[in-house]
Amino acid sequence: MSKQTEKLKKQLLEISDVINAFQSEAVQVKIIDRLLDTMVDWDRESEDSYNRKTMRLQSDESRSNSGSRKPGATKVLNQLLQTDYFDSPHSIADIANHCKDQYDSDFKTSELSGILLKLANESKLRRERSEENNRFEYVKAS
Repeated sequence: MSKQTEKLKKQLLEISDVINAFQSEAVQVKIIDRLLDTMVDWDRESEDSYNRKTMRLQSDESRSNSGSRKPGATKVLNQLLQTDYFDSPHSIADIANHCKDQYDSDFKTSELSGILLKLANESKLRRERSEENNRFEYVKAS
């Protein structure tokens, strides 16, 4: 027999006196049914938890072994500052698309906005409103 079957038999023997104390066979069956359902749920939860941990560990391991982590948004934007990209004004959406095309980095505009504002506050970029669509555009500070 499997380990789980042996474990189940042992547990049923431990609770048999309590269950047999009930006179009604229907009540005994309901108690055992509920106990078994609960045990199955616990086993599923522990198995799911184990699977999630295993997947997380494998993901962490492959990430650390790959050595090809993509640069973060700050690094990519600082690299862009070294080029002539910001010689002309660009919206956050334009910048995000450029990062995706040129650096294979799929950033959300919300990830970029704070960094762009910081660069503007450091006078590395100027932040100007576009008259065309009333959105901010970023251009290299002179």
